[in-house]
Amino acid sequence: MCNTQAGIKHLLPSPQQVEAHGGNLLLDKVSISCEFDSSPWIEFLTQANIKVVDKARKSISIKKVEQLEGVQLNENEAYRLSVGKNNIEILATTSTGAYWALQTFKQLLVEEKGKSYIERCTITDYPAFRIRGFMQDVGRTYISIAELKREIAKLAAYKINTFHWHLTENLAWRLESKLFPILNDSSTFIRQPGQYYTLEEAKDLVDFCKNHHVLLIPEIDMPGHSLAFEKAFQHNMQSPKGKAILKQLIDEVCDTFDVPYLHIGTDEVEFTNPNFVPEMVEYVRNKGKKVISWNPGWNYKQGEIDMTQLWSYRGKAQPGIPAIDCKFHYINHFDAFADLVSLYRSRILNVTHGSDDHAGSILALWHDRFVDDETDILLQNNFYPAMLTLSERSWKGGGTEYFDQEGTKLNTNQRDFEAFKAFEARLLWHKQNYFQGFPFAYVKQTNVNWRITDAFPNEGDLKATFPPEEAIANEYIYQNKKYQTKDAVGAGIYLRHVWGNLVPAFFSNAQPNQTAYAYTYVYSPNEQEVGLWVNFQNYSRSEMDLAPVQGEWDYKSSKIWINDRELLPPKWNSTHKQKSNEVPLTNENFEVRAPIKVNLHQGWNKVLIKLPIGKFQSAQVRLVKWMFTCVFVTPDGQRAVDNLIYSPDKIRE
Repeated sequence: MCNTQAGIKHLLPSPQQVEAHGGNLLLDKVSISCEFDSSPWIEFLTQANIKVVDKARKSISIKKVEQLEGVQLNENEAYRLSVGKNNIEILATTSTGAYWALQTFKQLLVEEKGKSYIERCTITDYPAFRIRGFMQDVGRTYISIAELKREIAKLAAYKINTFHWHLTENLAWRLESKLFPILNDSSTFIRQPGQYYTLEEAKDLVDFCKNHHVLLIPEIDMPGHSLAFEKAFQHNMQSPKGKAILKQLIDEVCDTFDVPYLHIGTDEVEFTNPNFVPEMVEYVRNKGKKVISWNPGWNYKQGEIDMTQLWSYRGKAQPGIPAIDCKFHYINHFDAFADLVSLYRSRILNVTHGSDDHAGSILALWHDRFVDDETDILLQNNFYPAMLTLSERSWKGGGTEYFDQEGTKLNTNQRDFEAFKAFEARLLWHKQNYFQGFPFAYVKQTNVNWRITDAFPNEGDLKATFPPEEAIANEYIYQNKKYQTKDAVGAGIYLRHVWGNLVPAFFSNAQPNQTAYAYTYVYSPNEQEVGLWVNFQNYSRSEMDLAPVQGEWDYKSSKIWINDRELLPPKWNSTHKQKSNEVPLTNENFEVRAPIKVNLHQGWNKVLIKLPIGKFQSAQVRLVKWMFTCVFVTPDGQRAVDNLIYSPDKIRE
């Protein structure tokens, strides 16, 4: 539906070329002519209370053309949208381009006092990358068809055009087999027995994706991640009997999925049969499908695979083989705030735009740790904010680095700060106007200013105290050594990233057994009760880490004081002592628990955070994240508190 403040300045993703002509076109009654399917246009116009009539003074025409001037890439998805004094003209070479034009049109429409307007402008637009998508790991955790459709439809409105469906895993074979019903028997499932997708549901989802101009990529992982297969048949996939069964399953899958690609996995496995992968690639190709494979995985040469998906820092794009970037795009590890910064500024595949060899990017959600609530999956992975960020970057192209220069660090003196600030404003506008009722754990962070100390040596004593606990200062003398402070910006700050020095964080070379402090002052125009989002360990959704012990924020002895009063953690739901992927994450991460109630005084309020670190791995937490999240939100957690000023120097701007 249209919104009262929509228009060019709020478009997401940003178009490639925009020319504003000034003024608005009032849309009350319009005629429509369309050389593609007109039903999506008519449906939207009707919902927006714009009457579609055969004869009207104002018109919308959607035309098919052979070529669009000014389009540099991916012309099959390009469009030109022109709004004149009495007419709107859309030009596209394909129905997909016309569909993306409709999504832009929806965002341009302004509703005011019951009337609908659209800014007069000309937009020439096309995607920088041809693959812009997300992956759901339903092999590990079943997600309903209704929820998958909800995600696909919502993201298609932002020109996300790929859904990667990871269907099989050690834990379960989630796709029905009519040839081998034993695959779907409860005896083969380790998690969520009986929950799988019928072939009819799979066909229906393919059709649903096509209606939204989304490419569905099914994945049958082989020969690794296949314990469910082995339990069902008592054969390894690489054995002669296993290969024979697998080929029949491939027949069934290829007959079910009317799509161009089949993803065959090949990651994280010992290859005992050197002919297995080439044989399966050839078999799938003979079924009329192109083949995608993980990289690292099988070592392909040009011509031996149709596309690779880079999944770790070791993955390398190869000349002559199209690549999908997934290397630093595992959002199951992401922090809600800090990693959004690095995702926004990232260059996909370290290039500014796509090519034959540079296909695009997919954000992946891995569910090694069981999450039994579909909404929690989206909240804990910060799904929609991350996907809208990918929408911007993969459609617009550009970026300033490949996660490797500034990483997650956000500072006001950086060249891209104002660009990120403007993007954040658009992101939050869309949250307010288009994501009511959707999980969306992100608020403004570009105004959240901190000062962070150099790290003090704690010699393994995480409870050791240091001068900042006595008094706030810009520099300290401790054991005859000077410790200074530096500025930082953001609601989430990594002192050391989850991937270590591969992704730069606040400390360029973080060392174990240290303690740092972060502080700021928060000006409140009045005394008020607010909520606080606060975390010291973002629990990855692919780890079996233990929840903190009661009364502690984490296993690092992190602390936070508000106006010199220590703020205690919530009561943790999980109390188990044996690490397990089958114990769901619940309230460990701030996104899925109610904000902590905090009273702010009128005037300046002091916030001090203690951040000790021992080793970067522990018995309780495999990937110890040296980090913190801290931002004041409304008591319901829906948005940031209005009119707060975060200033370590108590400066009211």
